[in-house]
Amino acid sequence: MEQSAARIPDWGPFGRPLFDHPGIRDLSRVGVVDVGSNSVRMVIFDGAARSPAYFYNEKVMCELGAGLSETGRLNPRGRVRALAALRRFEHLSRDLGLPGLHVVATAAVREAEDGPEFCQEVLAETGLHISVIDGEEEARLSAQGVLLGWPGAYGLICDIGGSSMELAEISGGSVGRCVSSSLGPLKLRDIKGGRRARKAHIKETLEALRDQMGPQRDRLFLVGGSWRAFARLDMLRRGYPLNVLHEYRMTTKQVRETIKFIEKGDHEHLRSQAGVSSSRMALIPYAMDVLSRLIRTFKPKDIAISSYGIREGLLYEQMPQILRDCDPLIEACRFSEQKDARLPGFGPHLYDFVMPLFRSAPPARVRLIKAACLLHDVSWRAHPDYRAEVCFDNVTRANLGGLKHSERVFIGLALQHRYRNKREGNRFAPLYELLDERDQKQAEILGKAMRFGAMLWMQNDAATGKLRFYPKKRELEFYLPKSLSPLFNEVAEARFESLANALKSRPIVKMQG
Repeated sequence: MEQSAARIPDWGPFGRPLFDHPGIRDLSRVGVVDVGSNSVRMVIFDGAARSPAYFYNEKVMCELGAGLSETGRLNPRGRVRALAALRRFEHLSRDLGLPGLHVVATAAVREAEDGPEFCQEVLAETGLHISVIDGEEEARLSAQGVLLGWPGAYGLICDIGGSSMELAEISGGSVGRCVSSSLGPLKLRDIKGGRRARKAHIKETLEALRDQMGPQRDRLFLVGGSWRAFARLDMLRRGYPLNVLHEYRMTTKQVRETIKFIEKGDHEHLRSQAGVSSSRMALIPYAMDVLSRLIRTFKPKDIAISSYGIREGLLYEQMPQILRDCDPLIEACRFSEQKDARLPGFGPHLYDFVMPLFRSAPPARVRLIKAACLLHDVSWRAHPDYRAEVCFDNVTRANLGGLKHSERVFIGLALQHRYRNKREGNRFAPLYELLDERDQKQAEILGKAMRFGAMLWMQNDAATGKLRFYPKKRELEFYLPKSLSPLFNEVAEARFESLANALKSRPIVKMQG
């Protein structure tokens, strides 16, 4: 595989594919356990592709931090459940041949007087060493998790757990100031004096945090299960068509409207409709009070949900800088092409073929074109009648970092046109609304160009045809070496004409040599 990867040309700022580099292969199975105040979760990452793939993911709601404010000790029932979960996770890691598990514990274990005793019990029964991290380290790791998905992100990270809430600033690919607080829902639930006292405590705490963090008027990234549950309820209220939490965007106005929507609605009915667990829904009122005051205090320009947090931050911690510097989208697409395409390495050639149609495209659009070309044939095993739908469904819901929802739909629509000339009459029509008409047309052109180009050669080093597009003259020229003329049959001609029609241009074929 290393030899075949070496034949793939370097793609400028995106660098050479790294997933098969000897130093990167060590990340092919990384097991992480997060012992939180509310849940204990194990994730096994297939991390070699830069964008994390979740090989295994299991969570147990233990509520270790329930009652901590009153007793100063871990929830006894939660301790029993957490220990059972850790026994299972250690056994699974051995069965899967992992070199070990990276286990971290956060607010509940670090604050409880019996936290050290619990860690010793876990070590004695499972052999797992729990690293109890402080609040600032928890904030730093959560921020690194966000950077794993958004390498160039800037703004304020807010990670809410059961017993604490952390803030961290990120800019230029680095983590800046980090602070921790006790604004976790399990702690807020124990405050005496009802909602008025709770809101006064939240206000006072956040104003103190603002003094420590300074002005934070950029994007607010929300990390944690309570924020994800709130986002599901926001999606429900808005009738949002794409049920993907990562990179889901909200405005401060939408957040306020959803808070009113939840306060006025029947919680059990809303929970059922949005797919939120009962235990998580019970914490939503406390998280809402924090979020309401958070946006009033820091006044972010917009809000994004990050599915990546402390566990992904631990994976990022183990990545060499050369992998961190890669674009997570492009590296993941290359990995997918190498693993699943009929002709690995063909994507860069297809990219070169279609780019004359997009000479004025900005860098963000060029990046999507590259991704689409790499993914253009990874779903070939699907039944031909459903290949277009499978492509669209896969990419819009795939675990890909650094990809806005509208960009997911753009790539999905392009891949749909890769396999089908028209897109009308399928179940994905509501998602097209995330793109304006111009972007829908651009995705169609890209898809039809890939559909045509994929017919013309089946070897990476073979001679190829070339496209030239003259927008002002409305002409699309295709230059084809005479040696390849047998490939240009009536089906290829029909696809070329379909591409020209999408460009509203006259198709012209010119033989060379």
